[in-house]
Amino acid sequence: MSQITEQRHLPPGTLAPPPASARQRRARLRRLVTRLASHTLLIAGSIIIMIPIGWMLSTSFKKTGQEWIFPPIWIPDPIWWQNYIEAMYALPIPFYVYVLNTVVITITATLGTVLTSALAAFAFARLRFPARQFMFLLVISTMMLPSAVTLIPKFIIFRHLNWLDTFLPLIVPFWLGGTAFSIFLLRQFFMTIPRELDEAARMDGASSFQIFWWVVLPLSGPALATVIIFQIWSHWNDFIDPLIYINSSSKYTIALALRTFQNVRSQRVNYLMAMSVIQVLPIVILFLGAQKYFIRGIHLSGLSGR
Repeated sequence: MSQITEQRHLPPGTLAPPPASARQRRARLRRLVTRLASHTLLIAGSIIIMIPIGWMLSTSFKKTGQEWIFPPIWIPDPIWWQNYIEAMYALPIPFYVYVLNTVVITITATLGTVLTSALAAFAFARLRFPARQFMFLLVISTMMLPSAVTLIPKFIIFRHLNWLDTFLPLIVPFWLGGTAFSIFLLRQFFMTIPRELDEAARMDGASSFQIFWWVVLPLSGPALATVIIFQIWSHWNDFIDPLIYINSSSKYTIALALRTFQNVRSQRVNYLMAMSVIQVLPIVILFLGAQKYFIRGIHLSGLSGR
């Protein structure tokens, strides 16, 4: 009855608007088509990106001689698990030594970055001291410096310290403030924590370090997880710094070992792919396991663009 009444009061020559239910159906249909198109594009892009990873994984299980067959065989027949065992001893030094070196560097450098970056970020976010804003801008400005600019000065410093061919150049700098990006990310997150918590802790007699350790850090899990993921990924895959500072093959990281194997045994592509899978797998597992915290840390720290 209401629709008939509305049509009777319309001016002559005008069309009656469609019922509300029809408009809602068209709106739902448009949203469905848009969502379907976006998901189709994302799936297609993901498949294209996954092709090299799939080829790497497939080749790591192929017997020697099947690597370059065209069209490629995506499911090896037979599946040759021995490649992973034989790749461990394809170089003069067992591959697990390189894995252990990389694990030591990654864990110690990541721990130093998380601890010292959190301390610096807490100072910039919660404490009051002269030239605080200027010093923070100075730290952030170092992110604009290309790494190649500081490469030679750092090498000269470490040479005078007799740190060459040791793990120290790959670890100690990250215990002296971490990285500028980590400080920035943590500082942004710390600023979202209510200051009333600091005031309540100070009324109970807590010092600044106690507030940092017992109040701020326990509430910063997502941001700390984000920093940890970034740092593990960076140190685990680092190639340039170990190449410059490490000379002894017994101290090589996984990235240097893969490059050495490519130069020495380039014809054994299946071994190279097996070692590449060993390098990639921990990072993939870490990201999939901590993806929820990673996305939440980026969102809450104000870096998501929303």
